[in-house]
Amino acid sequence: MKFFTRLTLWVGTTALYLNPLSGVFAQDPTDALRWSWTQPNGTARQLAVGGAMGSLGGDISATFVNPAGLAFFRTGDLVLSPAFQQIRQESDFLNRKEKATRKQLSFGTSGLVLADAQTNRRGKKQVSVLSLALNRTAHFRNDILYRGLNTKSSYSQKYLEEIQGIRDANVVANQFPHGSSLAFNTYWIDTVGGGTNGNFQFKTRAPIASGLLQENWIRQSGGITELAFALAGATDEKLYYGATVGIPFLSYEREGQFTEADAGTALNNFDFAQVTDYLETKGVGVNIKLGVLYRPNLYWRLGLAFHTPTWFSMKDTYRTVITTNTERYKGEQSQSSALFNNGAPDEFQYIMSTPYRAIASASYVLRSTNDIRKQKGFLTADVEYVNHRAVQYSPDTEADNPTSTKIYLKALNQAIDQAYQGVFNFRFGGELKFNTWMVRAGAALLGNPYVDLYGEKGSKTQLSGGLGYRDRGVYIDLTYVHLAGKDIHTPYRLASGNFPMAQLRQQGAQVVLTVGMKLGS
Repeated sequence: MKFFTRLTLWVGTTALYLNPLSGVFAQDPTDALRWSWTQPNGTARQLAVGGAMGSLGGDISATFVNPAGLAFFRTGDLVLSPAFQQIRQESDFLNRKEKATRKQLSFGTSGLVLADAQTNRRGKKQVSVLSLALNRTAHFRNDILYRGLNTKSSYSQKYLEEIQGIRDANVVANQFPHGSSLAFNTYWIDTVGGGTNGNFQFKTRAPIASGLLQENWIRQSGGITELAFALAGATDEKLYYGATVGIPFLSYEREGQFTEADAGTALNNFDFAQVTDYLETKGVGVNIKLGVLYRPNLYWRLGLAFHTPTWFSMKDTYRTVITTNTERYKGEQSQSSALFNNGAPDEFQYIMSTPYRAIASASYVLRSTNDIRKQKGFLTADVEYVNHRAVQYSPDTEADNPTSTKIYLKALNQAIDQAYQGVFNFRFGGELKFNTWMVRAGAALLGNPYVDLYGEKGSKTQLSGGLGYRDRGVYIDLTYVHLAGKDIHTPYRLASGNFPMAQLRQQGAQVVLTVGMKLGS
């Protein structure tokens, strides 16, 4: 009986992108975008106004946007920001729709601010501020599920491209432990009859013309948590300046399966093939954020900030398993990449740098006065430029890197340059203040990072609203954020361009609560 008719729930994820040179690396251009295309996250107050914190200041989340805004503090603050997020992913793949949902507890910007305000000998006010903060700057927890009938291509053609020009069956069987070797040894791909060793040609056993039932399922978890130290200062309530040193900790896990099965019922020496991959990425990095903020009068605040790339030291641990059932030909065969590595998963160490960011911003304070208790609210906006093609991979100088590693990473960087582009992101919002209560609303729009080689397009949007309460040195902010986005996902890519693409639509919600307490008067 055919595999698909036996199984009531057919699930799977993407297989790892394989190096054409040796087939032992786990990174691909999709991973590069994951590290750089992230949505705003911070305190409830920041998220309520769309994440626009470039010129507003007076909030601990300025540590991660424009540290000059910390210089608006006049007392110390202790801040906690627990959060809850739910994401629903809808996919459209080969005219079939699927859904997957994940939930998670998280946190926004939390930490400690210490401030010291004095008047110097010239009668000018000087402020010094220190911030120690923690923030979840990226979320990776997500499920993707899609399936459909494909009559134009097979995943196995990816392996045929990997071994293009190779005629030695022994090389194919042993030199591609995360790709073609597994597919060949389990007979997903096979030799063409009539050849001799050293002069073989290869083919797929998947019956493309009669149709393949394909499914891809990806379960991802993890995120980037950044520990930051910031210093800020101000002179005479006009010019504000600050700098942040960030130490982000990256953790990413992916488990998944891609499956394709014969859509027919006749025996034709192919029932199904399934590739399962496991990937764990750990990394620690460093970055610097610099900012200035100028207040020409009581009403306007103008800000500029620059974020250097984050330089990560990364380590991948990964394993691949392929199982193929060729019915009466060779039956069911399975092989793991661990077989080529003494039963252990493979490891790969490397350096990765994310894009730099430049942020210009402006805020207008309603009925402005130096006494914040008499202010009636504000309007604020940020414009951010991010060059997604600037993600770069390089060999770890402390690891043993053969020439093939350097060639692979160079090719990967070139692929990133061709696939992605620089974009402008927009964040804006406002607040109305009613004595001790505040009402806020905002939005964030993240631009399309794709060059559009094969119709790729993506966008992310946040719409938010929230309430705030401040009285007697205690403040409580509550914000609801509606998350929406569009993206694409391909289970495999072929040089011919004849590969399927899933259209993804994301809907979600995030609720953030920030509780803060003033330290001192």
